[in-house]
Order: sequence, then C-alpha cells, then structure tokens
Amino acid sequence: MANDAILETVGLTKEFKGFTAVENVNLRVKRGSIHALIGPNGAGKTTCFNLLTKFLDPTQGSIRFNGQDITCEHPAAVARRGMIRSFQISAVFPRLTVRENIYIPLQRSLGTSFHFWKSRAALAALDDRAMELLAQVGLESFADLVAMELSYGRKRALEIATTLALDPELMLLDEPTQGMGHEDVDWVMELIKNVAANRTVLMVEHNMKVVEGICDTITVLARGSVLAEGSYSEVSVNPLVVEAYMGSADSELRSPGGH
Repeated sequence: MANDAILETVGLTKEFKGFTAVENVNLRVKRGSIHALIGPNGAGKTTCFNLLTKFLDPTQGSIRFNGQDITCEHPAAVARRGMIRSFQISAVFPRLTVRENIYIPLQRSLGTSFHFWKSRAALAALDDRAMELLAQVGLESFADLVAMELSYGRKRALEIATTLALDPELMLLDEPTQGMGHEDVDWVMELIKNVAANRTVLMVEHNMKVVEGICDTITVLARGSVLAEGSYSEVSVNPLVVEAYMGSADSELRSPGGH
C-alpha cells in the first residue's frame, strides 16, 4: 500500500444468505483527505462502514489500516488503532451534561471507567482537555447544559467531540447532517472541515451540498459495488452515476443542497 493511503480494501465482499450487500469493493482513502461514500438507498454504504469498523466480518476480501491487516480484528482493537466512527442515531448520554459526555471517552487516557456517582472534582484532571474539545466544536458555552436540552445539530457536534476525545487518526462519520435544517448543515460542514485539518475523515452522506462543499474524493456505490470514484465534478457528470440516481428519493446529484 502506498504511504499516502491510510485505509485500503481489496475485494471487500459481504453476503447475507445468498444476498450480496457489498461486492468486490476496492477502496483507497488518502491520508489527510475528506472522502465520501455516496449512493442510492440500498447501495451498501452502511454495510461497508460496518465492515471497515468490524461490526461485520467480510465474506471475502481484506482491509488494511496504516499498512496493517485488520480484516480479522474485533471492533475494540480497530478503535484502539485510531479508527473511530459515529452512528446515524444520536449517541449522546441525554441526562449527563455536555461536559460529562466528554469525560467518558477522555477517561480512556486515565485507564479508568466512568464513575457516574463521583463528584466533578474527581475528574478535574480531564477538565482542560474537555473544554478544549468543546471549544473545537463550538459547545464550550453549553458545557454544563444537560445534553438532552441541546438542539439536534449541537447533539451531532457533541458526538463529533466525543469521537475527537479518542484522538482518532481516521474518523468515520455516518450521515453527520441527516435530519438537519439548512443552518445546522452549514455549521456542521464547517465543523467537519475544521476537525479534518489534522486527521482523515471518511463519511457516508446523502446531502450533495455537503459532498460537493467539503469532500476531496467521492466513491459512488450502487447495488453494493463501486460505480465511480473521483472529485465531485467528475462523478456528478458520470452517466452511470446520473442513471443510478434517477428516480431516487435520496438525492438530486447535480442540485447542491439536494437530499
């Protein structure tokens, strides 16, 4: 694998009782880039994410991260290597404060588990780093707010902050702007660009405004296979890609802001 590739798959395939969800996917994610997986519903995007992070085992093929074969590793081992993902469904602890949500992943550095019953003073050693992370995602003024009181967009920002707390080399974001209004989408786009400054981002995203605005490379999946790959300007005029999106409720490929 070339030195500029942080993640690479060869012939990645996943079958479910005769149904092939992902077929012979060769993916190469360049270090320091923002790389998007797009495609109509049922294209295999989330299945591919689950294979990469080892929530599913491939039927065939291999996965390499930083030049190391991780095909047979467990999700926790992959996370410890520095590949951390978010999920489509909000994953914050709603009854904890924003700051306490950040304490949980930060405690990994202390080698302890989170003590829900202890006072905040017991976690004071983590406070500076927690506030630094919240500042990165624009949530420092919300540190003592209970997470359930955040807007949807800010909850997604908190999820990104908890992902950053694990110091990932590669962040995998599963539909980070799903369900957001236009203002939140613009804000989260800028947030992703900022946090990608020192790391690599691989994301599944339906919003073509986001894909066009911040992604360096786009891989288009259709029926589990790679249909096209390149910049937005390249894939958006590819006849095979346009055909795959025709009639899809997901997105108008050539219309910025379409879903």
